[in-house]
Amino acid sequence: MSVEGKFEDFLKSFVDALNSVVDALSKLRDEIAVLVGAFSYDINRIKWEPAEGSSGAYERSEDLDNPHFKALLRDVQRHGGKMSVGNFFVWSFKNGSVLGRKPRKKFKEEEAKP
Repeated sequence: MSVEGKFEDFLKSFVDALNSVVDALSKLRDEIAVLVGAFSYDINRIKWEPAEGSSGAYERSEDLDNPHFKALLRDVQRHGGKMSVGNFFVWSFKNGSVLGRKPRKKFKEEEAKP
């Protein structure tokens, strides 16, 4: 293999390594942002899926790789497994790694008023 070919292979490997570092730093930055803010999380940046339970419709999340989910889960657990966040009532399931949410009744009633 020529010197130019070896150098091209080196550059491709180097760029791949740099891209991996950028990805890792981005994830680390998000983790640090959550830690610095103690409980700074955005409930809307968590992936929620519709679900149906014995008390009606709700949304659930198992977004374990998301720093916002992790921070919210810690906050909910420190509040005894349930709490209000903005317009939502949020709770953790018994397995400890799933969150549920539904609009607070007070806000549902206010939205229904003309």
